Amino acid sequence: MKQLITCLVLFITLFAFSQEADEAQLLAEKKANDFVYEGNSLAESEDFISAEMAYRKAISEQETSVAAAYNLANAYIKSDNLEEALFRLEQAAKGATSKDEKHRAFHNIGNVLMKNEKCKEAVEAYKSALRNDPLDDETRYNLAVAKVCAEEQQDQDDQNNDQNDENQDNKDNKENEDKKDQDGDNEDENEDKDQENEDKKDGEDEKDDEGKPKDDDQDQGKDQEDKQDKGQPQPQPGQLSPQQIKSLLEAMNNQEQEVQEKINAEKQKGVKVKSEKDW
Repeated sequence: MKQLITCLVLFITLFAFSQEADEAQLLAEKKANDFVYEGNSLAESEDFISAEMAYRKAISEQETSVAAAYNLANAYIKSDNLEEALFRLEQAAKGATSKDEKHRAFHNIGNVLMKNEKCKEAVEAYKSALRNDPLDDETRYNLAVAKVCAEEQQDQDDQNNDQNDENQDNKDNKENEDKKDQDGDNEDENEDKDQENEDKKDGEDEKDDEGKPKDDDQDQGKDQEDKQDKGQPQPQPGQLSPQQIKSLLEAMNNQEQEVQEKINAEKQKGVKVKSEKDW
């Protein structure tokens, strides 16, 4: 009996708590709707700043309010704040529970993407909208426009890529040609340096460190000058020069004359003189 009473009390408590939670949720939903209505009135009067504040209050009361997020996105679209508008529309699409809510959210997502010239992404958004309402002619028309825009953008991207590739190829070819020209200039410069070094080497072979003729040339020039001054040939090694022969003959003549004078003197004295040496 005690256990039955305990379970009954627990059930009543949970029911009361659940009822209070539902009442709080209903109260929050009511407040959110009131702020949404207020925001709609402000948006109609084009007071978008005040409308934005009202929609934000609605979301703070009920975070999952699809109407508040969707209408706030529309206020951002009218004030040309497309980035915030896209964020709120995605929030509305995520929280939507009916096909109609999802269709309207994705349709407007496509419109915002088209304004941002993101045609390829817009195509996918319109396709998602048509999955929730295949009979909407406006969405179908927007999808067709988005497809044409996406194809044109793709063609333009391909053309730009081809142009970039061509420019890069031209740049690479130009760099290669410049490199070849530079290598050729360096090669010519090296050849000029080699020729200059060879000419310099030949010049050093002809002169000594002081720039004067070498010793061999000096000696040869000196010998030539001596020959010209004396007017006679130079003796060869191991031979007497004509001057030496002349001097020797004069010395021999002088010696013979002295011997002859001595013999004559001895004859006058009557003394016999030996003409040869004693052994």
